[in-house]
Amino acid sequence: MEDILTMIANFGFPIVVSAYLLVRIEGKLEKLTAAITDLAKVVGGMKINALPEP
Repeated sequence: MEDILTMIANFGFPIVVSAYLLVRIEGKLEKLTAAITDLAKVVGGMKINALPEP
């Protein structure tokens, strides 16, 4: 707790909050990127028939 208060005193509250949020969100962004990659692979492997043949 003292480390956080020292950082706030040295760098300012907005900078400390921004750094904290970036660290927290980084893991979630990696998971989201992996999910999007997996989805792109699944969609790319699907056979899509846009219009039926007349």
